[in-house]
Amino acid sequence: MRAELIVDEIKRQGVTHIIGLPDNGARTLFEALWRDPDLEVVTVTREGEAFTIASGLYLGGKHPLVVIQNTGFFESGDAFRGMAHNMGVPLVMLLGYRGYKSLAPGAPRIDTAASFFEPTLKAWDIPYAVLASEEEVTEQIDAAFRTAASTSLPAAVLLTVETT
Repeated sequence: MRAELIVDEIKRQGVTHIIGLPDNGARTLFEALWRDPDLEVVTVTREGEAFTIASGLYLGGKHPLVVIQNTGFFESGDAFRGMAHNMGVPLVMLLGYRGYKSLAPGAPRIDTAASFFEPTLKAWDIPYAVLASEEEVTEQIDAAFRTAASTSLPAAVLLTVETT
């Protein structure tokens, strides 16, 4: 999936800051974000920091977006709950879906990072959409921003393929 499509859409949504931790799947997305002079990228050392920083930016009148991988989302649960969710921050998250291909029928093994991911999102009542193709970028990201705004709670878009 071309990173520029995602960058164009998040800019269209008025995002001012991207907070996250680059990983292999989102490497080219972060590279495209760093090249864009209109967006400020804040990298963190632990994914839980992304939610506290994003919540603070929101309170300061900015429009942040979190970009992390599903394994990092698991690690950041308490920060997510205590800050973004409990404060009612309408935050959109782009979450890398590590292990997604391992869920396909006939895969040699299932990556529990993938098999635990959607059940965790459902248990935490986080609305999400699975983004699997370039044709869905605008629709899925726009829907997440509309959901976050209408509920004043976080919403997620799950990135199933690496950006290019």
